[in-house]
Amino acid sequence: MSRPAALPLPPWLAHALRAQRGPVPWNAVLRGALASGPLLLAAVVAGRASLGVIAAIAAMLAGINDRPGSRRTSVRRLGAPALAGAGGLLVGTYAGEHVGAVALTALFTLVGLVAGSGSAIGSVASAAGTQLLVASAIGAGMPVPEEGWQRALAYLVGAGWLLGLRLVLPTPGGLAGDFRFDGEREAVAAVYDAVAELLDAVGTPDAGARRAALTAALDHAQDALAGPRLRRYATSAAERRLHAQYAAALPLAEAATALAWAGEAVSGRASEGPRRLAAAVRENTHTGPLPAPSRSAAGLRALDDALLHAAEAFDRGKGSDLHTRRRGVRDVLRTAFGAGGREYGLRVALCFGASVGVAQALHHARWYGDHPHWYWMPATAVFLVKPDLGPLASRVLNRAAGTVLGALVFAGFAAVLPRPEGLIALVALSGALIPVATRHFAAQTAVVTVLVLSLVMVGGEPQASAGRIGETLLACAIVLIVGHLPMPGQRAGGVRARLAAAQSAAHAYLAHVLRESDAHLAGNPQARAFTKSARTNVARTNSAFTKFARTNTARTTDARARRWTLRREAYRTLADARTAIALAAAELPALARHAEGADEAADTLEQLVDTTTACAVHLDDTGRLTPEHAERLVALLDELAGHRERLGLRAPDIPLAV
Repeated sequence: MSRPAALPLPPWLAHALRAQRGPVPWNAVLRGALASGPLLLAAVVAGRASLGVIAAIAAMLAGINDRPGSRRTSVRRLGAPALAGAGGLLVGTYAGEHVGAVALTALFTLVGLVAGSGSAIGSVASAAGTQLLVASAIGAGMPVPEEGWQRALAYLVGAGWLLGLRLVLPTPGGLAGDFRFDGEREAVAAVYDAVAELLDAVGTPDAGARRAALTAALDHAQDALAGPRLRRYATSAAERRLHAQYAAALPLAEAATALAWAGEAVSGRASEGPRRLAAAVRENTHTGPLPAPSRSAAGLRALDDALLHAAEAFDRGKGSDLHTRRRGVRDVLRTAFGAGGREYGLRVALCFGASVGVAQALHHARWYGDHPHWYWMPATAVFLVKPDLGPLASRVLNRAAGTVLGALVFAGFAAVLPRPEGLIALVALSGALIPVATRHFAAQTAVVTVLVLSLVMVGGEPQASAGRIGETLLACAIVLIVGHLPMPGQRAGGVRARLAAAQSAAHAYLAHVLRESDAHLAGNPQARAFTKSARTNVARTNSAFTKFARTNTARTTDARARRWTLRREAYRTLADARTAIALAAAELPALARHAEGADEAADTLEQLVDTTTACAVHLDDTGRLTPEHAERLVALLDELAGHRERLGLRAPDIPLAV
């Protein structure tokens, strides 16, 4: 007899059980071990345990944000939230000392509105909003004798210590090449590997997933290279070379996407060139001879031309344009105060404000006895209400389970460990486990609970596992209730806002491709004949080709650069929309239904961007669209209009003439 098929888990439960996979980030584990524990030990030895607790908390929060990437990216990812946290600590400290419970609740509700709305801007802004709220609650509720400015300084020292470790300690493979650019070099090489994998998958069912992986690799490399620097442009030869290598991957990605759209399998020879380029990036060497793919189709001709361009770019090593669209103040404000930002901000404000109010009521009713730590409840609510940490039901389940587990584990350790040295060692161990525990929210919660309870005891308070469990369950109830309350405007505003941004970016990309169709070098028969001759003579980077290319591409360089920028923006915003849709689909049915139909709209947008890329490559080759391209564009635009009507999205104000 055949076994009955297992019933599929509901999406909200399946997401709660899902964990990320991958190798252990040993470099991050080392940084975690050297962060909170040593800071706390130094403070205890100096007789300033309370400041050591604050510094250790800052290092812990920075450790949660310490994700893989380049050193330059880490400055922004760790530094900006730390500055926001120090500001929140100042606000919370002085507010807790000078205002009553009602005024404090109102003030923190307003802070929650600002932090929540700003969190819609991006991942770094969201992390900054989280630390702003958590630190403000700690500042108002943690019984620390030092002045507010001393607490803020200790907070900055704690986060700065971990950031310093990130900048100084080598990462795996970092000593093999240029120490400064280990993360950037690996990110750029991964783009070429992703191009090769997409070419291998052309004509197979895996092509869609490989194209999405290529987008993720491009996004990661773009972020790694676009981090903060003292000057606007790359100033060293090594950095300019990396920028040039990244830029050279864009036409390769464009050609590979066009081939995937056509759906006809290509020979394995086509992916050999990108793989050799990936090796050249990793080893910081020249490319050497690159195998030429067949030139039997527009996409293959574009791929071959892109390899020629890459060989020249790798040798010259000049470039600084990362093809990113700079967002102005108006764009940032529009995101923060748009439909998505408003909904996000209102929910964060209500959850944070309600948890502060309930915690203050219980605190003044002496529910805590002689050990006031009412800040735990609002700090817990902050992590629970953040949509970028997962669906609401998943967050609540994992937070509750992780807190119970962490509190029980800590109670066992607290009963046998010597104080304070045993607790300091437990803090160091917990810090080392955070980079691994971030793969699952329940595991992260358990490790953080052990670390925080250890810090509380080192700071002079007794064992508080039971109180931590009780406050977490209360915070879970508050967030569940507020999360299901009706809000002004449409629900799933964050999903619609991201879909609208992806739609606008896709239309801008398509409009540009259609406008530039009359000015492409690749449509010039002389250029094609010269490229064929260069191939025959294996003169891939000789001076004659370089002179020809520079002379004849001058009039299209700006148009191509603009096109690649718009293409990157279209795929990046589409990836953001996909992430928001996946999270919304994993909510409880009462919330998930508000985002129904969004995934179909994203599918159509993805096909539109892929088709636009195929059109761009074909226009480069022939100077005109085929009837198949035009019909496909018209069909997709009509289909997208239907999705807009069902989802209540506005049509983009970009005229198109297909």
